[in-house]
Amino acid sequence: MSIVKACNIKYSYDGKRAVLKNISMEFEMGKIYAILGPSGCGKTTLLSLLGGLDSPSDGQVLFQGEDIEKRGLAWHRKSNVAFIFQSYNLIDYMTPMENVALTSKLPPLPVLERLGLTKEEAKRNVLKLSGGQQQRVAIARALASDASIILADEPTGNLDEDTAVEITNILKECAHQMNKCVIIVTHSNDLAKQADVILHLKKGELQQL
Repeated sequence: MSIVKACNIKYSYDGKRAVLKNISMEFEMGKIYAILGPSGCGKTTLLSLLGGLDSPSDGQVLFQGEDIEKRGLAWHRKSNVAFIFQSYNLIDYMTPMENVALTSKLPPLPVLERLGLTKEEAKRNVLKLSGGQQQRVAIARALASDASIILADEPTGNLDEDTAVEITNILKECAHQMNKCVIIVTHSNDLAKQADVILHLKKGELQQL
């Protein structure tokens, strides 16, 4: 079942240079998607449009058949989408537990521990954690959310190989067992091979591999 759909999306940064050209794609519940492509090709831009962080120059993003701009981009971001940012985007004066509690009514510690943080680390200020630990907090925040769509920008980029495999398995579980739509931007072929659908973005066009 399609949950979010890109309809003839175009995007340009300056009104002249086209970054995305007539992209149309349906994303379904219960599947994990990997978007590959060279640096600067617009992968993160596409993720931002699907998540309502920006608006396309032309075309529409639909959530359950409704244009997200008609309901409001803020509504879409709050109600439907959980982001895993490459830059973490954590609240830096809070602890990991407090960051996760912002997106979930469930106890935050179990999901943090599952992602490898100790109880002590979960109570520290996030700025006192390593980059890899902050990445795990960002992932935990998204996993604990009720959102039906998870948008992840290089979610395993700052993690060691073993942890990257574990995170990939958790994202697969979110799709296959929790019936979420998981869309990942990545440079990792290993991660992409674990996806149900592999997409390649090149010269502004999206192709399914």
